[in-house]
Amino acid sequence: MGKIAVSCEEPSLDSRIDPRFGRAAGFLIVDPDALTFEFIDNGASQVMAQGAGIQAAENIARSGAKVLLTGYVGPKAFQGLTAAGIKIGQDMENITVRQAIDLYKSGKVNMAEAPNRMSHGGMGQGHGRMGRGR
Repeated sequence: MGKIAVSCEEPSLDSRIDPRFGRAAGFLIVDPDALTFEFIDNGASQVMAQGAGIQAAENIARSGAKVLLTGYVGPKAFQGLTAAGIKIGQDMENITVRQAIDLYKSGKVNMAEAPNRMSHGGMGQGHGRMGRGR
């Protein structure tokens, strides 16, 4: 099984998943078999006015991860991740990185076929969920 990237609040398997992919505090790049990991700090993306998701997607692609587990992914980041061959498990919230890895290993994560967050045209706009099946 290849490496798995998980958006997280801090560099620990017991960290909670950070649901904001592009503005997550960081990412754990986890070997799901050995449960070893490295941490990628995403602090620079957190302060970007725009393009945070694209920058985060590039960081994940460079990490060698083949799967991303997170909460919400916008359309541009989703496109970049899928173009890099990375499968995306989204809508993951209120669990730890370790729990997310366990769910993935047991086949209980639905892999996304579309982004679950619409792009935003300005502050406070477009933060609703996209409708399924459209």
